[in-house]
Amino acid sequence: QVQLVESGGGLVQAGGSLRLSCAASGRTFSDYGMGWFRQAPGKEREFVAAIMRSEAFTTYADSVKGRFTISRDNAKNTVYLQMNSLKPEDRAVYHCAATERGTLRTLPYDYNYWGQGTQVTVSS
Repeated sequence: QVQLVESGGGLVQAGGSLRLSCAASGRTFSDYGMGWFRQAPGKEREFVAAIMRSEAFTTYADSVKGRFTISRDNAKNTVYLQMNSLKPEDRAVYHCAATERGTLRTLPYDYNYWGQGTQVTVSS
């Protein structure tokens, strides 16, 4: 089992920045690929970004490419999502997730463990 706890959400003005963190515990963090997803009210959960076990490779949704950066610190068992140039449409609950699969994954069903989420609100 892997436990994931997100933090860093909040209210920010459009154009601002936030840094989300996701702390993992329970098993060897570097054995898992990590991803960030988000879910806005009335919408399905959507992929945001993913990073492989060794942080060598990352991938992003087109809607956040160039604005968001995913990273991880395996020594701290933590994955981050740096969000810059935030837009009102970025408003959602952001969840981190862990996958046992070795390659970059963008679909929710490929992930084995999920955090409870942290709310991000962007005012216009």
